[in-house]
Amino acid sequence: MARSLNDVGRSDDATGQVAGATRRAECDPTTCPCQDGVCTLSRYARASATAMHSGRPTLGETERAVARRIEGIPIDMDAMAAVAGVHRAASAVRNHLERTVLAPHDLTWTAWTVLWVAWVWGDIETRHVAEEAGISKPTLTGVLRTLESRGLLRRRTHPTDARRVLVHLTPRGARLMGQVLPRFNAEEVRVTESLTRDDTQGLARHLRAIVVDLEHLDP
Repeated sequence: MARSLNDVGRSDDATGQVAGATRRAECDPTTCPCQDGVCTLSRYARASATAMHSGRPTLGETERAVARRIEGIPIDMDAMAAVAGVHRAASAVRNHLERTVLAPHDLTWTAWTVLWVAWVWGDIETRHVAEEAGISKPTLTGVLRTLESRGLLRRRTHPTDARRVLVHLTPRGARLMGQVLPRFNAEEVRVTESLTRDDTQGLARHLRAIVVDLEHLDP
């Protein structure tokens, strides 16, 4: 059984050397051969120590950790980096906009997305709202209840099918959208300011292509 990091430093013989590991006195941190985390100066241990010290690993540290972990595995690194980048960028942008723009209006990202969908489409079925927002129906129910209690939207039964429910913004909800959207877009401009106009348009075009491809794969 592999020895855990807690066992590092315990002696297996009189010399104080840990079985299967390089002794600390002989270990060069830049070329440490240890791959299993036994040696406290191994690349794995040093990366972990860095992450623990900073509280959160940086993007560069994460990329290097991933590269070490998948070494020797036949993987398309470009595809992995692209998809991982989409995920990390989406999370970072969401957190930033939620904190800077939405929180002052007591809105979560999900609540904002629901308001956006209703604002764009007018009367729309709840099942389509859930699909557009990328959330489950139970989650949507809770969000709709909160937004309805604040007078931002209303639900009503479909006129021809009592089993279906429609959602629409109230005048108050429409006013809120008109108030928040310019500020939201201004922050979107700030988020993309390191890109040229061509880069921004190209990024939007490429991301749209991914979404369209997935729509065809998962109809």
